[in-house]
Amino acid sequence: MSKVKVLVVDDSAFMRKLIVDFLSESPQIEVVGTARNGKEALEKVSLLNPDVVTLDVEMPIMNGLETLKQMMTKHPLPVVMLSSTTTEGAENTITAMQYGAVDFVAKPSGVISLDLYKVKEELINKVLLASRANVRAISKDNAGEMRANQRIKTVCDRKHQRKKIVCIGTSTGGPRALQQVLTKLPENIAAPIMIVQHMPKGFTKSLAQRLDSLSSIAVKEAEDGETLQNGTAYIAPGGFHLLVHEAKGSLTACVEQSPPRNGHRPSVDVLFESISALTDYEKIAVIMTGMGSDGTMGLRRLKESGNTKVIAEDEKTAVVFGMPRAAIQANVVDMVVPLEQIAEMIAKYVEG
Repeated sequence: MSKVKVLVVDDSAFMRKLIVDFLSESPQIEVVGTARNGKEALEKVSLLNPDVVTLDVEMPIMNGLETLKQMMTKHPLPVVMLSSTTTEGAENTITAMQYGAVDFVAKPSGVISLDLYKVKEELINKVLLASRANVRAISKDNAGEMRANQRIKTVCDRKHQRKKIVCIGTSTGGPRALQQVLTKLPENIAAPIMIVQHMPKGFTKSLAQRLDSLSSIAVKEAEDGETLQNGTAYIAPGGFHLLVHEAKGSLTACVEQSPPRNGHRPSVDVLFESISALTDYEKIAVIMTGMGSDGTMGLRRLKESGNTKVIAEDEKTAVVFGMPRAAIQANVVDMVVPLEQIAEMIAKYVEG
């Protein structure tokens, strides 16, 4: 099997050496070159034609975000960002996801991380996963980005409607997919929207803030005990499970730290299973891009509980088709649609 060719981009010689040494430990990876800044990175991408690029966010001459933007226009390929967990680092990381990075690895202790070994396995795994990502979906999505803000109008008499709740699960490629969906939903959508996006602590708040600034609906990081409102999307905080509880005719968010489920916290299964226990609600569940099968067990529980419509993202637009594929193969999906049609289907089911 041919090795995954990687270009490592970081302005620190120390960090470049660490990253190269770590990646070289994998028999499936070959580091074909390094670059000290964005300008050099763009030249080496054309010269070396790597399968994956690891890219530092903070660099001189041309920073990681500008480099990524140009790369996605001129030579789209899978990019894994290395970022610090500072507030600014988290905001830049979320921006990088919107520009087309497939994934990111958080440096444990800032720009120069002497303890980068803590994320060695994660870095190797994410580079290997990125090499299999559907970059055509990302570059096609870039071309259609302007259309993402065409919001769906709602016209409907709600007097006799049953109460509804929407839940969405996603992982790798999710921040861009969520932007495509949430920015199209109408402000007055008659349901709360619960979201699990696999992400470490410190990044989900920046994701929520960015999506809130782009959307008609409100988007926020979920807080424990808050009452859920229609027209608001709640994102599970990184490192915490998100559940929904029903009491006295209203829904509340429960944010807790019980053990990870199949390696995930937040877990899509945990959210979906909690929503399956809601008796007086019609549920609309969405499973989008991501590796693995998180969400499939929860979807099974939702279908068993009744009154549930399930939408899965089509392989053509999913950056990683793992989570939608698992749900489709388990026969728990009602409709498979490309990313750009998901918001329309959610609105249709909520209004129906």
